Amino acid sequence: MLSCEPSTLRVLVVDDHELTRMTLQMVLSCQKNMQVVGLATNGQEAVDMVKRHRPDVIVLDLQMPVMDGWTASGKIKEIAPDTQIIAYSSVEDAKNVGANNDMGRWDVFCKKDVPTTELIALVRELGNGNNESAA
Repeated sequence: MLSCEPSTLRVLVVDDHELTRMTLQMVLSCQKNMQVVGLATNGQEAVDMVKRHRPDVIVLDLQMPVMDGWTASGKIKEIAPDTQIIAYSSVEDAKNVGANNDMGRWDVFCKKDVPTTELIALVRELGNGNNESAA
């Protein structure tokens, strides 16, 4: 059955800091046609949640315990190559972060000090692009 209604973007938030996770959940959940399908505290939890929830977009911290975002993003792309990953980090030197993405493990880098409206727009842009390519 075809529908003219926009589909809901499924978002996974991955960060080891509770305040960051909860804030992102609150902000993203309040957006129209956007649903936070899971919260993970490290890369291993993120990989497990991707298998269960198949999110459209992941906001993924790069520096975490157990499994970092660099390692997790590679595993996630193996499991769900169409899932869009935002590398979300406070790393000061974005050039070094970009150089570490030579394997195309994430789709875009976003510093944590970005205005909330820009992060929301980025999630929506990546999610809509993902949904259009699936159509």
